[in-house]
Amino acid sequence: HSTAKPAAARVATKISMPMGDDLGGGDGDGDGGGARGESKAGESIGGAVAATLTLSGGARREVEFALAWDAPWVTFAASAQAARRRWYTRDFGCEGGAGPAMVARAFAERPQWEAWIDAWQQPVLDDAELPAWFKSALFNELYYLVDGGTLWLVDHASGEGAGVRGERAEEPFGVFAYLEGHEYLLCNTFDVHYYASFALVMLWPELELSVQRHFGETLGAADDEAWSLMMDGGQCERKVRHALPHDIGSPGEAPWEKLNSYNIHDTAHWKDLNLKLVLQIYRDYHVTGSLPFLRHMWPKMVAAITFIQRYDTDGDGMIENENFADQTYDAWSCEGVTAYCGGLWLAALRVMEETARRLGDAAAAGEYASLLERGKRVYEAKLWNGRYYNYDSSASYHADSIMADQAAGHWYLCACDLADVFPPANVASALDTIFEYNVRRFGGGTMGAVNGMRPDGRVDRTSMQSEEVWTGVTYGLAATMIHEGKVEQGFATAEGIYRTVFGLGMGFQTPEAFVENGNYRALGYMRPLSIWAMMLGLQRGRSSSSSSS
Repeated sequence: HSTAKPAAARVATKISMPMGDDLGGGDGDGDGGGARGESKAGESIGGAVAATLTLSGGARREVEFALAWDAPWVTFAASAQAARRRWYTRDFGCEGGAGPAMVARAFAERPQWEAWIDAWQQPVLDDAELPAWFKSALFNELYYLVDGGTLWLVDHASGEGAGVRGERAEEPFGVFAYLEGHEYLLCNTFDVHYYASFALVMLWPELELSVQRHFGETLGAADDEAWSLMMDGGQCERKVRHALPHDIGSPGEAPWEKLNSYNIHDTAHWKDLNLKLVLQIYRDYHVTGSLPFLRHMWPKMVAAITFIQRYDTDGDGMIENENFADQTYDAWSCEGVTAYCGGLWLAALRVMEETARRLGDAAAAGEYASLLERGKRVYEAKLWNGRYYNYDSSASYHADSIMADQAAGHWYLCACDLADVFPPANVASALDTIFEYNVRRFGGGTMGAVNGMRPDGRVDRTSMQSEEVWTGVTYGLAATMIHEGKVEQGFATAEGIYRTVFGLGMGFQTPEAFVENGNYRALGYMRPLSIWAMMLGLQRGRSSSSSSS
């Protein structure tokens, strides 16, 4: 818990408490005088800042207000550390009385801040080729990076637990975490960060690299605590060595120290987490150009892919899912070769091949290329039906459902300029089928892409999640369409999210999911930050067109 004191405005002011409890008057840059400190148990402190001006007819005056909260320390319920410092304390100290100094800086530097913001946003706002709704959504979805239970802390490499306290360099830009959602209190949920991370790597790349480096370190961690599971009532080891954790912990325990606070399934058996680490590492290298980062993470990539290879149970070069919800769709079971995880596997192998080549390991590159070729043959033979990739290769009722997210691996390959794994004609056909069925035949074509659709045009109601629209998945799908030159389809697909979310009054609290009747789940969620992947696709497309010209 922290004591936070708001600082006053730079004009003659009166700060008062409700019920006439006077806090005293301020007369300039001070803190208003009469601040009362911490509240008593059960007591709420409130205040008001007002400016009194005298104006002659037709005159104009501008009153400038600034508000700062100084809450320098963060504590967690089960942390071995007494408290952790927020990043800004490097400039303002840890005493808890820096509000006036913070406000003074805001007054002094506001013109420069606004100039920087304008320089960043104005080219997008002035771009006549971009729809107005997209400009609004692109910038406004960033609300979640500050309203998502965000933690940006000074790094103390020696303060970690759960096997992550090995020797490593202190992060130069601190450590960063945000909640999966306002209702899902898990920090840096990695299967979801796969979608949301485009915003970080494009705008705050050093924070994204810090997140990836930490997850890389967690691969070697193990925690044999007996962890109770909600889905089947059983127990599992909380963290298995070389299985990437689902999250870095919950604020109710100790993020960075107690990994894997998720307790629905045993995520050591999830097929997507390790693959998403491999793909994100290379994507981050490709966007930032940091070869030292890629070289540092290479051993982690090898460990991650080697662990997941155990799920190629028949040695044919393709991993298999295990007939439970063993990936980010944690209420939608799949079995055998699957469009989602199988596609991630092939994309990860392509990235492994390319990374090995860039780091000069020709032997490893050849091995991954050979494994990739074998896996591609299986994937195409077992899933391609002539129009799209089946949901999975099982004998289940929904095996031939049309999954909106079937190209999740190809999406990342596009972002990495490595889109040479899946046959171009198949990709184009699959995207057209998704647009026709999951987008246009759902909700009048104005609600985004439903996760699952049957070939006869009915929604797949196999599970709660198959009949939902996932906002961040739709943005990712739209980005894939844009990378493939289907820009109009991409905008039409994504616009349904914007119209639905704002139409239902959920702006600045975009949910994870909604269904056709407008019911929604998980307000305020991480995944919709994937809208920035659309911007990356647009930039890449324009760059290619310019180069061709």
